[in-house]
Amino acid sequence: MSPTRRMIVLVLAVAALAAVALWLPLASLPDEVARLGLAAPLVGVGVGAALLVALIPRTPISLACGVLFGAATGAVCAVLVALLAAVVTFAAGRGLGRDFVAQHAGRRWDRLEGWISREGLLAVAAVRALPLGPYGLAGYAYGASAVRVRDYGFGTLIAAAPSAVSYAIIGAAVVRPGSVNPLALVPLLCGLLLSAAVVLRARIVARGYGKTVRKFALRPWVPLTAYIGTV
Repeated sequence: MSPTRRMIVLVLAVAALAAVALWLPLASLPDEVARLGLAAPLVGVGVGAALLVALIPRTPISLACGVLFGAATGAVCAVLVALLAAVVTFAAGRGLGRDFVAQHAGRRWDRLEGWISREGLLAVAAVRALPLGPYGLAGYAYGASAVRVRDYGFGTLIAAAPSAVSYAIIGAAVVRPGSVNPLALVPLLCGLLLSAAVVLRARIVARGYGKTVRKFALRPWVPLTAYIGTV
């Protein structure tokens, strides 16, 4: 199959998944998962990852993990959801979109890809820590880039895990206010510090690579907004 046809397949598949996700009764979906008993966490991870692959924002999914499964189990599920979706989107982008992007991308993409190749793990963590769009979209984009699998995996884990854990804990606190120790919010602080460090480092590195990369290191408020809404 030609690169163009593979890219069309990828776009149509993502569009179809997004349409299905919008058609599903998302409001009642958590209750349906909760009725599954011991299998609920496994099903929840699968459903959550599928929604991220369909470009549904990650924040409500991580919150739902905490609401359904409590702070500890919910945090584990939220991290697994993020990692599973990251693997699926990367594999799809690499298998179906990489050749097309390599043939048709312009100079800006080439410069950005050069930065990604040089910085590796830092480049992945920097973008994962910034509110640049749906979580799944970054996975497709990285799959279509030249980033190494190892750097993508570790960068995603480092940047995505703290916010996933934090949102799950917050979700658990909403339905069980007395069951969450304040110390459980430490991952949120760690995530904010990590995000700030990654953005600072990215801004320093970006000065040598031109405007295309510099716009990824946005403003001082980025570390906070990275934990709100779009990621």
